[in-house]
Amino acid sequence: MPKYLVKAQYSAEGAKGIQSAGGTSRRDVVAKMAEGLGGSLDSFYFAFGETDAYVVLDLPDNRAAAAASIAVGATGAATSEVVVLLTPEDVDAAAGLSVDYRPPGG
Repeated sequence: MPKYLVKAQYSAEGAKGIQSAGGTSRRDVVAKMAEGLGGSLDSFYFAFGETDAYVVLDLPDNRAAAAASIAVGATGAATSEVVVLLTPEDVDAAAGLSVDYRPPGG
């Protein structure tokens, strides 16, 4: 199942929600969301700085990842960036594909 890295930034309202319900509550909500999309939560970590949380989700496909991103963004409590993660085997397979490409000006 594909893995997705979600980098989340909480709004002031979202941070207040974490303050009142706690971090484990947020992790549990995200796990339930992933399960509802046919996937699972791989990891969930809070962090300091520009990104408030790093989440790795196992989801069936890009549509499920997009649905999760849209649902989170629609609340206004957080914004997120979703990064598709590739295994080394995925990269090996990609490197073996023949690609017809010419650089600009080439």
